[in-house]
Amino acid sequence: MKNWLVALTAAAGLAALAGNAWAAPLNLAEIQARNRQTHKYTCATGKILQVTYWNTANGQSFALVPVKGRQLLFVNTISASGAKYQAGSYTWWTKGPRADLYDATDGENAPPMLSDCVTINR
Repeated sequence: MKNWLVALTAAAGLAALAGNAWAAPLNLAEIQARNRQTHKYTCATGKILQVTYWNTANGQSFALVPVKGRQLLFVNTISASGAKYQAGSYTWWTKGPRADLYDATDGENAPPMLSDCVTINR
């Protein structure tokens, strides 16, 4: 378990440092990526995001999401509906073709940082 956490932390750090990390394959010895999908989203503000998702052989899912000019590696967590991904204080929550980005440091009832993001390619 400790090796997995070290590998995931290292991958997140490398992803944050590398501007084009979203294009590179996810390659961690302990995690076998089953498939990778990249989607572009257009948000209510007009901002366009490119998000890459990985599903692994052991049932985990990851998302590489650009946040404030950095690529952050999010991990899938439990959700009542949709798919919810966490990276530090950030939450990327998808429901079908729609998604919102939240920052927990903005407060419990704060609106999303980015809302009404809709896939423009599937």
